This record gives sequence, C-alpha cells and structure tokens, in this order.
Amino acid sequence: MEKVKFSPVGKSLFLISWLLGTIILLAFWISESWFFVWLGFYYVVIAVVINMIVFCSELLTFLTDVSDKKSHGNSALLILLNIPIAAFYFFIFTKI
Repeated sequence: MEKVKFSPVGKSLFLISWLLGTIILLAFWISESWFFVWLGFYYVVIAVVINMIVFCSELLTFLTDVSDKKSHGNSALLILLNIPIAAFYFFIFTKI
C-alpha cells in the first residue's frame, strides 16, 4: 500500500489551521469569555483568506505540474477538509 503524499505547505497549513482553531475553541469552552468569540471570528476571516490563497496555489500546481501531481492534489483536498471541521466547531459553539 502506497503512503499518501502531501506538499509541505499544504500539510503545514492544514495542521496550523486545525490546531489554532481547536485551541481557540477549547479556550472559549473553558473560560466562556467573549474575547475568544471575537478572536475566533477574526481568526476564521483571516484563515479563510489564507486557506483560499494556498488552495488556489496547490490546485494550480496540481493542474499544471506533471511531475509531482499527486502531492499537490492531495494537499488541496486536505485544505478543503478545514471547511467541515470549521462547521463542526461552529455547531459545538452554538450548543454551548
């Protein structure tokens, strides 16, 4: 079985986005401070912009580069995984 390959930029961005979002959600969950609500809101706005830029870059590289197509395509899909994670976190936030 072949190991799934990701580009370093896509994998790092996914992990950083996921980790920061999780930390903000847990901090809100523990403290219930509105500071973390606003921090989370601004974080999501900034993360959407950065994720879209990197997603477009990964997708463009996937479509144009013939030598290492698989890792960039996998990274583009990995970045898209942030969308359902963010929706799940929003669901958790609204239920608290």
